Parts: sequence; structure tokens; C-alpha cells
Amino acid sequence: MHISRFLGGLAIAALTLSMSPVQAASKMSASQMAAVPSGVDLKMNSRFGGPGVYTGAPALSVTLAVVMAGGGPKQYSTMTLLKTLAGDKTSAEVAKLSKQYGKSAVGQFVKTFDFIISDALHYVTVKHITLPSQPAVDPKDGEKLAGVLWGASSIGGDKHNVEAGLDHLVGHPLHMQIMTDIDGKYGVAADAQYHVILLTALTDLASAYHLDANGKMKAM
Repeated sequence: MHISRFLGGLAIAALTLSMSPVQAASKMSASQMAAVPSGVDLKMNSRFGGPGVYTGAPALSVTLAVVMAGGGPKQYSTMTLLKTLAGDKTSAEVAKLSKQYGKSAVGQFVKTFDFIISDALHYVTVKHITLPSQPAVDPKDGEKLAGVLWGASSIGGDKHNVEAGLDHLVGHPLHMQIMTDIDGKYGVAADAQYHVILLTALTDLASAYHLDANGKMKAM
């Protein structure tokens, strides 16, 4: 792993977190503030990504789409999910992420993501959470699923926070619990690294599919 790059990224994240949510929100324009999605609170800091916490009800139909796109509850694989999302761009995206963060970091990202889905499904079972019968989008349609995930991470204007997106999938309290579980299994650094790489991957997909800030296809 490129330790210097990763530590540099964590330093930037720490600097972002040192700014209060009120200070950060004040730097957004009136139009950006007006465009803050419903349920997103910019006065709350996410753990790694700065201001922007989604406090609304989880979009469980999106969660179902993600799990199905990755092979289903019993055979879920992050690499299968990535292949669904990126299609013929998968190899290029993995190579790009490996060059950017290091091959071992990307390998750990995959392990962490696999664990997250397993952990989330565990809580779905023990908390008797009923998943919807139909996914939000066709789980075989990587472009539409990428759009939904990108839109879920929007915190207003052209700003995105992947933690707000994950809040959408399972709800903020359960997202916090899963992060605690990640820390216990892999450590805080792996947890932070996972969020950084996930945001980069979603940003790359948004660019490849020409998605706007809300995950919709831009007019070409």
C-alpha cells in the first residue's frame, strides 16, 4: 500500500473534520443549501467524510439491489458487484484504483466490503428487518444502480459524502454499528480507507456514465 498517500489522505480527512459542521455549511452557497436532499443534516459530521449525515429511513430496496447485484445474500461478492456496476470498465477501474491506492489497499477494500454486507445481513436477521420484495432498480443494470448510489451520496450542490450514501442503505444508527464492527475486525485505518476508495470508485463511475450530482444521466 502507498502508506504516504494514505496517511496524507487521512490528514486531509482530519483537517476536514476539524471544521465544524456549521462552518462547513456556511461555505456552501444559498443554491447549494437549498438543494440539500431530504433527510441530510449538514450540521452533523460523518465519521470520516466531514459534514453530511443522512438521518432518514433507509432505502432498503436499494440495499436489496446492491446485494442482488453482488450475487445474492448467500453468494455475495464485492468483485461481482463491481463487475455489475462497471461492466467492461471493471479491469480498467481496478487497475486505476490499484495504481492510486496500492494493490494491497484495494484487496483490503474488497475484504472490508464483503464483511460489511455480511454484517448488514446479520443485523437484518437478528433485528427482524423485512427487506422489500423488489429492488429499487434492476440489479443487472450497473449504470442505473451506480446512478442510485451516486445520488444517495449527494449532500447538496455538487458535493458528495459516501457515508451519507451508506446511511441511505442501512440507516445511520446501523451504519455506525457496522463501522464499529469493521474497527474490531480490521481496524480504524481499514475502515477509513474503505470509505475513501468507495467514494473514488463511485466518482469514477459517475464520470464514466456521465451522471449529474443526483445520479441522473446528463444531457449530451
